[in-house]
Amino acid sequence: MDEMSFRTLYDVQQLLKRYGTFVHVGKRIWDIELMFIEVKRLYESGVIDKQTFIRAQLVLKREHRKEEEKDRSK
Repeated sequence: MDEMSFRTLYDVQQLLKRYGTFVHVGKRIWDIELMFIEVKRLYESGVIDKQTFIRAQLVLKREHRKEEEKDRSK
């Protein structure tokens, strides 16, 4: 898992997909929030290591901020 680098939301989606989790709620910010929960669940279950967890969380936090900014500018 260490070889996996996370730069985009797509990368995090691929990580979740690898463990059978597909997230599509319908609104991007909700998808990000659910992915956040699912990545945390994988980490707490010992499925992914701490470094993978942290990198995925950083991407999700960044993407969540972007969505909040988009909503505010509307």
